[in-house]
This record gives sequence, C-alpha cells and structure tokens, in this order.
Amino acid sequence: IRGLKRYAVDHAGDVPNPACGKSTGKRVAIIGGGPSGLSCAYYLRLMGHSVTIFEEKKQLGGMLRYGIPAYRFPREKLDAEITSILSTGVEVHTEVTVGKDISFERLHKDYDCLYVAIGAHTDKKTGIPGEDSKNVMSAVEMLRAIGDDVMPDFTGKRVVVIGGGNVAMDVCRSAVRLGAEETYIIYRRSEAELPADPEEVREAMEEGVKFRFLCAPAELLGENGKLSGLRVELMELGESDEKGRRRPVGTGKFETIELDSVIAAIGQQVDWGGLDTGELERSEKGLAMADALTYQSAQSDIFVGGDVFTGPKFAIDAIAAGREGAVSLHRFVQRGQSLTLGRNLRQFIALDKNNLAIPVENFDNARRQMPGRDQTKAKSFADQRLPFTEDQVRKEAARCLGCGATIVDEHRCIGCGLCTTKCEFDAIHLRRDIPEASKMYVAEDKLKAILPYMVKRKIKIMRKNRK
Repeated sequence: IRGLKRYAVDHAGDVPNPACGKSTGKRVAIIGGGPSGLSCAYYLRLMGHSVTIFEEKKQLGGMLRYGIPAYRFPREKLDAEITSILSTGVEVHTEVTVGKDISFERLHKDYDCLYVAIGAHTDKKTGIPGEDSKNVMSAVEMLRAIGDDVMPDFTGKRVVVIGGGNVAMDVCRSAVRLGAEETYIIYRRSEAELPADPEEVREAMEEGVKFRFLCAPAELLGENGKLSGLRVELMELGESDEKGRRRPVGTGKFETIELDSVIAAIGQQVDWGGLDTGELERSEKGLAMADALTYQSAQSDIFVGGDVFTGPKFAIDAIAAGREGAVSLHRFVQRGQSLTLGRNLRQFIALDKNNLAIPVENFDNARRQMPGRDQTKAKSFADQRLPFTEDQVRKEAARCLGCGATIVDEHRCIGCGLCTTKCEFDAIHLRRDIPEASKMYVAEDKLKAILPYMVKRKIKIMRKNRK
C-alpha cells in the first residue's frame, strides 16, 4: 500500500489545498512544529481558525527532520509538505521556547486555547558505568546534528549502537554513511524479539552492520575519558514479560568489544524544560495526561497530542492525533458543542492469520512487488528506493485489495442502510430481492410514511395504558 500511495502522489501533479473556511475569529496557539502540531494547524486553518505555531528549533518538522535520516525521508519532500501547510495561512514563530521566551500565561491571555505537541526529544540514559565518557552520544543528539547538516565524523572508527528499535537502525545505518569502518548493534534479546522493522534490519545487515544478540551492555571501558571498549554480559532468554516477550537473563559471562564511539538508542522521553509550570498533569513516565479520545487535559483549554501524550510512536500516529486534536479544538472554541459525540473511536481489530477457518495460503498467495534500488546512491544520505513501475502497480493493486467483494451475512444484516451512508466511495447499495413485498421511500419523503405509522402507534399505546 505504501508503494501504491507513492506512485499516486508522484503522478498526481500539483494538487492545491482545499479552500479555508470562513474566519471564525478564534485564535489557537500550537506549541511544537512537528508532525502533530503541523497536522493540527492545517486542519484548524481549513475550519477557519487563526493558528500560530511556536517552535523551539530553527526549522519546522520535529522528528521528521531531526529524527529520521534523509535517506528514509528526503528533505525536499518534507519541505514541500510544510510549505503546503503554511500556504493555508498558518503563522509561525521559530526559535521561540515557550516557558522561556514567552510564558504560558501570555498564551492563555492571547489565544482561545492551546495545543501542546512538543514531542519526545530526549534520550533515556543507559545507566552503565562510563556513560559520561568522551565519544558517547545519544541517538537523538546524533540525528539532530544530521538534521542540522552538522555531520559527525566516524571515518575509520568502530561504532557500537546500543538498542534494537527503528531508531537504532537509523543510527547504525547513518554511522555507515558517515564513514564508520565497523558498526555493531548490541541487543539484549534474540533476533526474534528485535522490535525494529524487518526491512530495516535486512537493509542494515546488507550495508555491513554486525548484530550481537543476547548481549547486555555492562560497562564502558577507557582511560582519561577516552573510550576503548564495551564490556557486555552474555544473556539467555527466560520467562515472558507482560508484552509477551521473553525476558533476558544474565549468565554471568562477559566479553569485551573494542570500539571508538558509542551511540545509545534505548528510548526517548519528554523534556518539559520551561513548560514545567504545573499547567499540565503528568504520568509517572513524564507524559502529559489527557482524555484518550478528545486529547483534552484537565485544564479545559489545553489539548495535547503526539509523543508528548503517547510516548514515542510512528509519525503517522502523531499526524492522526493532530487531526483529531483539531476536531476537539474546533468544537471547544465553538462553545457548547460536545467533544465526544460522533467521534471515531479508532477501535481496530487486526486479522489474526493464525486463527482462520480457511488457511491464509489459500488466498494470500500473490507475490508481493518489491521496489527497486538505485545502487549509485547506496550508503549515501540520498533516497535509493525507487518507485513502483506501472506494471508493478497493476500487479500489487491486484493483490487481495478488493474490499468491495464482501458477502453480507443475512442473519446479521437488518437492512438499515447505514453502511450505504458511511461508505465514502459510494460502493455499497441496497436492493430488494422482492420489491413488491415492501415499499421504499427516498429520504426527503420519509415523513410521509413515518408520520401515519407514528400516529397509529401512539393511539395503540394510549389504548393499552387505559386498560
């Protein structure tokens, strides 16, 4: 689906933004110019509200710019999206830190409501001895430097990355592009428990990254603050934890890996900085607390969204939160509107392919199309992934994507017709197998049929009550 979307976008031409709604006179301040803040600003502008983004860094984009390397998300694409959003009339103030350059109190006074989307831009500490040594860097620190075009120099060095998530893959592959002679991933569980995307893992291995599984960092070694090695404890897997993953258990055996630099990529957290004013309630993990559906905090005119609320997740989750947050903000400033009525609860249930009446191989057997690679861009910060060809698009679109081929369960469908109003593609229609057995009315004429029935029903109820 990702490849099909890229093909559609590449061939769509210049698609203008929808027209903004009539001005409502309401003003909204958004703290944070990352994916959630930008998404919220865009949809609020389409609704006719005045929107101002306050961003701490020099450029907008948040983790899309400062957390994802350009070979995965080309900067020209990001800049084009941001330009499109700003063209709707969003006002922007960069290099402004709320809580330092401008106060929360001032924003409360000048704006009708606030949306906080500052993200999770601080790395968690490993807690191992020697972490404060020279040439120890956090993943966010490294990726932020790359986002600012300040490239670390790893030429000829041995680099060890601690962690096994997608950020760790971004970091180790970036180290390869920055000249590292040897790059290692240290992960305390087995390859089967590795949380990173399998495609990212495969590409990292193809680029020469070496994986050391069942190894837990124990101590950074060196003299006079200069690193020389990482002492790791060999692990084995024990009982499963609350997430279903087997816990790593130390064996008491140790090894030393020689290195020049260490990059810690074990997770991120929120840095509240000058925003730590008591305006927002926070959880034990330091995340903003708010309603899971509306994103409204205990302070009714403050809404939150993105990583500051959920913790680190995918960019699309932050973008979706921005859109849902915009709906809540829109309803809030209109006064008197329910923030929950008619909302999408986003309760999705994934298909369990291991528990099917018909084996999945009976129908999901068409070969997946894979995008090509431009080998001239290999191990560079240019995007080497090629788009699908037209032939690949036709083949991929034919793979189990016929969502309109649905059989209705006659024992469950009551013929209410609600599905026909919800389908945005007008792909669902109701018909009567025996038309003469019932009479149908168009919506505009429904009262002609309903009113007589209502009167008859009312009379029957009154008669029954008299008895």
